[in-house]
Amino acid sequence: MNNLADTAVSSTPPQDRFEPGEVVCVVLPLPIEAAYDYAVPVHESLVLGDVVEVPLGRRFEVGVVWGPGKGDVAAHKIKPVVQRVGVPPIPDVSRAFIDWVAAYTLQPTGAVLRMTLNPARRWQPPTPPTVIAAAGPSLETAGVKPTPARQKIMAAVSKGRTFDSMSRMAKAVGVSSGVIRDLIDVGVLALRPVAASAAVQLPAAPTLEAGQRAAAGTICEKLGQGFSVTVLDGVTGSGKTEVYFEAIAKIMETGGQALVLLPEIALTAQWMARFVARFGFAPAEWHSDLSGKQRRENWLHTATGEARVVVGARSALFLPFKDLRLIVVDEEHEGAFKQEDGVIYHARDMAVVRAREGKIPIVLSSATPSLETMTNVQAGRYAEVHLPTRFGVAVLPKINVIDLKTDKPEKGPWGRAWLAPPLVKAIDDALRSGEQSLLFLNRRGYAPLTLCNSCGHRLHCPQCTAWLVEHKLTRRLQCHHCGYNAPRPIKCSSCGAADSFVACGPGIERVAEEAQARWPEARVKMVASDTLDRPSAVAELIEEILQRRIDILVGTQVLAKGHHFPNLTLVGVVDADLGLSSWDLRAAERTYQLLHQVSGRAGRAERQGRVFLQTHDPAHPVMQALVSGNDAEFYARESEGRDMLAMPPFGRLTALILSGPDEIQVKAVGEALARVAPQGEGIEVLGPAPAFMALLRGRHRHRMLLKTRRDIKPQALVKDWLERVRVPGAVRIQIDVDPYSFF
Repeated sequence: MNNLADTAVSSTPPQDRFEPGEVVCVVLPLPIEAAYDYAVPVHESLVLGDVVEVPLGRRFEVGVVWGPGKGDVAAHKIKPVVQRVGVPPIPDVSRAFIDWVAAYTLQPTGAVLRMTLNPARRWQPPTPPTVIAAAGPSLETAGVKPTPARQKIMAAVSKGRTFDSMSRMAKAVGVSSGVIRDLIDVGVLALRPVAASAAVQLPAAPTLEAGQRAAAGTICEKLGQGFSVTVLDGVTGSGKTEVYFEAIAKIMETGGQALVLLPEIALTAQWMARFVARFGFAPAEWHSDLSGKQRRENWLHTATGEARVVVGARSALFLPFKDLRLIVVDEEHEGAFKQEDGVIYHARDMAVVRAREGKIPIVLSSATPSLETMTNVQAGRYAEVHLPTRFGVAVLPKINVIDLKTDKPEKGPWGRAWLAPPLVKAIDDALRSGEQSLLFLNRRGYAPLTLCNSCGHRLHCPQCTAWLVEHKLTRRLQCHHCGYNAPRPIKCSSCGAADSFVACGPGIERVAEEAQARWPEARVKMVASDTLDRPSAVAELIEEILQRRIDILVGTQVLAKGHHFPNLTLVGVVDADLGLSSWDLRAAERTYQLLHQVSGRAGRAERQGRVFLQTHDPAHPVMQALVSGNDAEFYARESEGRDMLAMPPFGRLTALILSGPDEIQVKAVGEALARVAPQGEGIEVLGPAPAFMALLRGRHRHRMLLKTRRDIKPQALVKDWLERVRVPGAVRIQIDVDPYSFF
């Protein structure tokens, strides 16, 4: 990311209150540029940020009061606001942030607002929590026959006991819900509001090591001092989480709110357990796995300030915090922070903007910071605190490289092998010592390619430029891009040969198959994003690992970061070269970060960890940097290469992705754009060219890339560029400012 902190802050309209009859501008959470004027109803006044229901054509929509009316509609045509929705107004800082993100990403303000307002659009006033308790009258006083069931109920509530629902009470007492309902109707039992809970008493803070105390002190000094960015750079297992927990504790003491962004839901289980152990309560969560009711409640608790700490995925950044005073982006280097559809944005970069808009500090935490972040550190725009050693007695694992050209995997009775002899011996040793091992391969399924061994025909997705991945456990072939799946065909559609298809290359299912064949007594567990489809599944897996009910884990990148398994001492990377052959400008950086992170799962307690990287290119700079532990040299090399090519973070890129059902039409739009492309010193346009995924979900795709000097802002260039070409309705143009992937 280029330095966003230098961009001007959005201004706030001077008028903030509107009386009955006045006209206000309302932004609707729709992907349109237009905002609409409405009249303030006669029965109430409105303020900036009020969430209101308004008529829109033949339906009603929920929007936000954004300012005074624009005055471009005749007075007799202006309709009144229907009502104010019973939620707090969207704060000034949130609206300024939404405006900024919309302008930067070249998206309609309404599309960005949708991420903030969606729960309020389906608003249902929360029912005040109640409990079922004794109301006072006895069965006899109420004139109710004392049946055995009723007596059991009265015995249960006679000592002040309460129940939060009829179903729970019925189950606990052993009666039907109908009996309880009858006693409520006659006044023997009553629904009483739950008393507000007292302030939370924080448990005693853990003892930090000297380096952690110094880092925490540096961060805490910046609380309440305005906008700042601090990079918390520490090796895996150095205790970075406990450091920023200290800052969160300080925020809670002063009554403010804190936001922690995590890249994936899979990281939340252990993180939540650590948070509860440290603070004695669970934070509010924000991610896609929440129910609609949970989302509405957590949204409201954030808006009212009741949610003191929120932990969530990238969209949590758009919640309407009442008093946000600290943002933490954990694993800030992670590509999962990039939103690739809808409003395309990078949550780490936008978090820096949100902190600047709110004049609050932000912490970017990682063992392998992104090159963009480190460039900002070197330029003095970001401060840095460093934790060079692991917490307690733990030490960094020893990293070994296995040259697959000389140490070739030995074929076994199960078929082709993927584990080289040195790695096999290391797992033998770990099993004898009662230690756990992780075999890492960032590829789901059984095999990435299935082909006919008679004619060479490859099974591909009919909707995407992608091979179908065989999933042996489900007996299906699947596209990991669009979700298309089908059984493996009996005959080849190209040559007609029967039973001729063979699997090529390994996925984690194939590696797990080999591991179970080599070590039949070992307990082997396969883990990928499609097996961890909910947070509870993650919690169950972690419990199995911590209770040592698993000997060998075989997994993808969902296990590569954020987890702490004390008895896991060995990590074997099956294909360390995977990803290095990509043409992506970040290929080496991403591979280094991923392998560094997965290596960091080994030896996080008192036992020494070992890591084995299987590679065909031991001399590659990524392998050498991992073995030597020389992060600085690796970053310097990457930085030099990017600078030479004026690539980010030393230049700017903006991608235009053209897509449509007709390839000829898509190509024609690309050629038309090329003819009127921006020109000038420091400006270069590449393409149009077929995208790497030239067909995705049935749509043909071409890409164009606007490359500019760092001091040239691309937004105005792109807007002017697109206005010069008429684009057919069937062709969609996605704009990706600061693209992170190039598929």
